[in-house]
Amino acid sequence: MERHVGIIIRDELRKQGYTNKWLADQIGVTVRQLQRFFNDPSIISAGQLLDISMALGIDLFYSYSKALNFQETDPPRRHNP
Repeated sequence: MERHVGIIIRDELRKQGYTNKWLADQIGVTVRQLQRFFNDPSIISAGQLLDISMALGIDLFYSYSKALNFQETDPPRRHNP
């Protein structure tokens, strides 16, 4: 079973030795809001996920894009028959 992105963020934050306050300041949210992300990743916007990815230097979109399983190298597009 894969860990959800909130747990990945929390674990990566600890691994890199940063505090919740540091990351919250980096992405412009409160510590309380950041802690909510750990438990309920459905409340993280795409923009916030990008900000977190950039702050931590990791690709948090990877597991989502991998699940799409598109074969193209450019941004995926829906093919209409």
